[in-house]
Amino acid sequence: MAYVFETVPADRGLIDINDPREVSWWRKRFDCSEAQLMLAVVEVGNSAAKVEQLLDGKDIMAV
Repeated sequence: MAYVFETVPADRGLIDINDPREVSWWRKRFDCSEAQLMLAVVEVGNSAAKVEQLLDGKDIMAV
């Protein structure tokens, strides 16, 4: 298994769901699972602010 270096996203306003390093960073930032992050992005788009609002409400499936 390759080690994924944790880096801060270049644009912290948008979530690049196709970049494993960003997914890892955002999961830790929002304290959520990868599935929850993916569902949130599908539901509200890749705006970090909108995803955070949705996840703060815990509307996404609990894992």
